[in-house]
Amino acid sequence: MAALNGAVENGQPDRKAVLPPPLPLRSLEVKYTKIFINNEWHESTSGKKFPTYNPSTLEKICDIEEGDKPDVDNAVEAAKAAFQRGAPWRQMDALSRGQLLHKLADLLERDRIILATLETMDTGKPFLQAYFIDLEGCIKTLQYYAGWADKIQGRTIPVDENFVCFTRHEPMGVCGAITPWNFPLLMLIWKMAPALCCGNTLVIKPAEQTPLTSLYIGSLIKEVGFPPGVVNIVPGYGPTAGAAISTHHSIDKIAFTGSTKVGKLIKEAASKSNLKRVTLELGGKNPCIVCADADLDLAVECAHQGVFFNQGQCCTAASRVFVEEQIYPEFVKRSVEYAKKRLVGDPFDARTEQGPQIDQKQFDKILELIESGKKEGAKLECGGLAIEDRGLFIKPTVFSDVTDNMRIAKEEIFGPVQPIMKFKSIEEVIRRANSTEYGLTAAVFTKNLDRALTLASALQSGTVWINCYNALHAQAPFGGFKMSGNGRELGEYALAEYTEVKTVTIKLSQKSP
Repeated sequence: MAALNGAVENGQPDRKAVLPPPLPLRSLEVKYTKIFINNEWHESTSGKKFPTYNPSTLEKICDIEEGDKPDVDNAVEAAKAAFQRGAPWRQMDALSRGQLLHKLADLLERDRIILATLETMDTGKPFLQAYFIDLEGCIKTLQYYAGWADKIQGRTIPVDENFVCFTRHEPMGVCGAITPWNFPLLMLIWKMAPALCCGNTLVIKPAEQTPLTSLYIGSLIKEVGFPPGVVNIVPGYGPTAGAAISTHHSIDKIAFTGSTKVGKLIKEAASKSNLKRVTLELGGKNPCIVCADADLDLAVECAHQGVFFNQGQCCTAASRVFVEEQIYPEFVKRSVEYAKKRLVGDPFDARTEQGPQIDQKQFDKILELIESGKKEGAKLECGGLAIEDRGLFIKPTVFSDVTDNMRIAKEEIFGPVQPIMKFKSIEEVIRRANSTEYGLTAAVFTKNLDRALTLASALQSGTVWINCYNALHAQAPFGGFKMSGNGRELGEYALAEYTEVKTVTIKLSQKSP
């Protein structure tokens, strides 16, 4: 099975890969809590700190230095200095850049259990999913872009007879990266790997809910031997540190993964400051279309994992399941059976499939949307409640008889809720699937090749999966249509997001040589 950067499919780790399965470090000490600038650790300029919590226990893990505008300014100055002509990073040849990325991938493999443990502590995602999915994706992405470093080439262009014309693909300069809390490390690597591959420098702000793995990466950046200032990490809050990055006149490009609401603010800030380049990977309300001729067992399992993976906290979540009416009752029945069997609990337990939601705000939002589904007439098949005495855990929830006008069919829930709808014809489901402001991903389950290709062509989504779900690979571009974002991450396409094209034209002498 192929999938998330070649590691898994539908959120299911291949546990046969390592026997016995890896064990988390339950008593792991957090070593890195400060701001990382110029390969050194710093306290915040303001002296402020902020706490990060374990969503499974609601206990504070530690305090983190709170970066603000002065800290971002310091990080940008370091990144600018590292990008100056004559600096070690600029003098380094492309092959050596690639070798550094390979070494970083090797260190992630070496410290894989530590990083997976930190990710589980900070996000609440099951440890084995962090180990087999998130870390595998990070390692493969670094290896992929390590191979690209010395293969970024321009073109020679035939023009008038007395001219030679060619292009150079040059690094943009200082790049900002603002990463989300649902896949903190993976989304960081999706941005860091192509940016460094192309020769840029970075200022990174991890999500305030989940800074631990990003800060640990700072220690590995130094250990690998990246020159000072190439990678800088400033933990802090969005309205302060994030805004400082978005508005900074010396940052040439910004990449953001998160909500559409915040993405709009970042794009506005970029336009009002220095017109910095922007890559946005935003929200989704993704259609999963199951035709009557589909392999029903496969479709039910993929739709289930597609929406419940990572506690439902995925921009790619299969949060609108359209099922052809002939098979609708059976599909709903089997989906309910899957949901009721899903094990919710301690994310460090190897048997756990679903951990807690990230924080109280997200928890409350999900429960409020579940209540809206009940009030608006959807049929609650199972779940619909928090798990008592367990903090931020929500029972896997399935709704049937969902209509397009209901909030659970229109809004991004970002939680363990599966709305299942019915359709009669292909033209109908195309129209309904596309009737959203989002366009991130879509999936189609059918054995009919013509139908599959017709739907793949008609659906307004950046990615369409046929008879699979969450099949993401480092080699394949990922991004959205419409309000799901701008630009692409992963694959060769991402290189264009981190390079500027320069045209060089040379006039040849008219004289005979």
